[in-house]
Amino acid sequence: MRGEYLNNVNPSLHTKSIERFFSTFKRGMKGAYQHRGHNHLRRCLAEFDLRYNNRKALGVEDQEQADKSLKGIVGRE
Repeated sequence: MRGEYLNNVNPSLHTKSIERFFSTFKRGMKGAYQHRGHNHLRRCLAEFDLRYNNRKALGVEDQEQADKSLKGIVGRE
């Protein structure tokens, strides 16, 4: 297992996905969420996570994404 990442033995091991996610998240925090406090960071991160994992590039259409979002708020105040 040692040196596996460096030798590219397993091409599924990479950091590009998480770097892309946090890049999108940081842009959102500087744009749409610039006035959110640090105490709301978890909520913003959870929303970005939901949107990132349910995007069109993965085959999830807008209506399906909206349905998943609404199911997540049932019972919340």
